[in-house]
Amino acid sequence: MNVLYLTYDGLTDPLGQSQVLPYVVGLSKKGLNFTLISFEKKEAFKLNKNTIKNIVAENGIHWKALQYTKKPPFISTLFDIYQLKKTVKLEIKTNNIKLIHCRSYITAIVGLWAKRKYNVPYIFDMRGFWADERLDGGIWSKKSWIQNKAYNYFKRKEKEFLQHSAHNISLTYNGTEEIESWKLKKQSPIAVIPCCADEKLFNDNNEVRDCRADLGVAKDAFVLSYLGSIGTWYMLDEMLDFFKELQVIKPNSKFLFITKDDKDDILKVAVQKGIDSASIIVISANRNEVPAYIKASNFSIFFIKPFYSKKASSPTKMGEIMNMGVPIVCNTGVGDVDIIMKDVMPDFLVNSFDKSAYNKVLTKMFESSKGYNSNALIEKSNDYYSLSKGIEKYYQVYKSILT
Repeated sequence: MNVLYLTYDGLTDPLGQSQVLPYVVGLSKKGLNFTLISFEKKEAFKLNKNTIKNIVAENGIHWKALQYTKKPPFISTLFDIYQLKKTVKLEIKTNNIKLIHCRSYITAIVGLWAKRKYNVPYIFDMRGFWADERLDGGIWSKKSWIQNKAYNYFKRKEKEFLQHSAHNISLTYNGTEEIESWKLKKQSPIAVIPCCADEKLFNDNNEVRDCRADLGVAKDAFVLSYLGSIGTWYMLDEMLDFFKELQVIKPNSKFLFITKDDKDDILKVAVQKGIDSASIIVISANRNEVPAYIKASNFSIFFIKPFYSKKASSPTKMGEIMNMGVPIVCNTGVGDVDIIMKDVMPDFLVNSFDKSAYNKVLTKMFESSKGYNSNALIEKSNDYYSLSKGIEKYYQVYKSILT
């Protein structure tokens, strides 16, 4: 069966490599024929195109890379939609496409158009409440006439995408419950498939090298880590405040940032808070190096702004960290995080961003009992975030449409 997979994220971006390509590769091994259309950013494409070309070639995936345009706002997006429509039209006419998989809202505009014009079914893989994320994240403002119009447009389209798709994918059960509360007149089925973690790569049973010496960290030092980019949703100030309270208990502790973001941006905020820059370590790692750096930490942390849109968010990092048997400190109000944390490490869930809440968690962290079980973390992650299980769920959705 010929499937057209549309993503507005680039395969040469880290997100494309972790949250698009592994699924398409896994599904192609089950006998599906994919044409994958993505939007690539110039610098990332230049750096990683050959790596991606080799992967797709090895797996019989036909890749069409379109150039992502960013400026001017809105007009550039309209141009990208035009590019995508033209490419999709050609694929439908020449390759007997039986299904279109639309990753997020921009591609769903084209999926809905193709459904109406060519009667090709589509999957709406929503990836969160996109329009609300842009509002909550301060990217759009209702005070701006054009941004408010864009928000209202996408909220209308959101309902159309959900109603006219052959199947919908939500990242969380919390997001699914929210959608069901809207009581749409016609509701296509919804499957919950979170942002999965590759259990073959993020695996505590693998021989992960000890990289503490490389980092200049003593074996007995307490290491708190943060994995991923900083900005928009992730609360750097509050995470540094937590670390400052940690240093009162463990003066020799280190805060390890595993990120491609600018080191100076992180150090600047840390110094403003009176944190010694020597206790902050910022490293950039390729995907294969990340498991070792996670394993170098005693605990990991992420605080995410708990806005309405975050009901539908699934932090990729959570499964990756848990797969390494490392416990997490995080906050309530994000996707299915509360459910997962309450199952395996309830003591490390922060309910508010203040010293009292931080010290309550820190007390639990350093009590005689661990407050968590590494094997239970791994088991829970494999149950909820397993990439192989995620691929199988997608395959069952595909089968329900194509057979």
